[in-house]
Amino acid sequence: MKRIRAVWGLRLSFVCNDFKKLKVWKEAFQLVKQIYKNTSQFPDFEKYSLKSQINRASVSIVSNIAEGAVKNSKKDFKRFLFISLGSIAELETQLLIAKDLGYNIDELLFVKLKKIENMVIGLIKSLY
Repeated sequence: MKRIRAVWGLRLSFVCNDFKKLKVWKEAFQLVKQIYKNTSQFPDFEKYSLKSQINRASVSIVSNIAEGAVKNSKKDFKRFLFISLGSIAELETQLLIAKDLGYNIDELLFVKLKKIENMVIGLIKSLY
């Protein structure tokens, strides 16, 4: 448990009611705001397609981290962290599509997404 406290900024005792203290949650939360800002410049016809999917995928990452953190077992927490990893892959794919279509995608989003992915993987490993 010491490693978790040192890396993630709090001691996880399942149930972890204050998911907002998790560094990975904070990073993912900031990503959502950056994604929404970036996609606000997409054309109107993307409102209910790629723009919406990108926004939802970013929200899914942070939401699954939060939901897993308040579950009452490491097994459940890991399951939600793996779901979060799936949303990270989904978001990266959608950003690559948007970039390929010529939309202005901030390159720092990819860097931030990779950082969050590594943090989630590290947290998963620390739960074994």
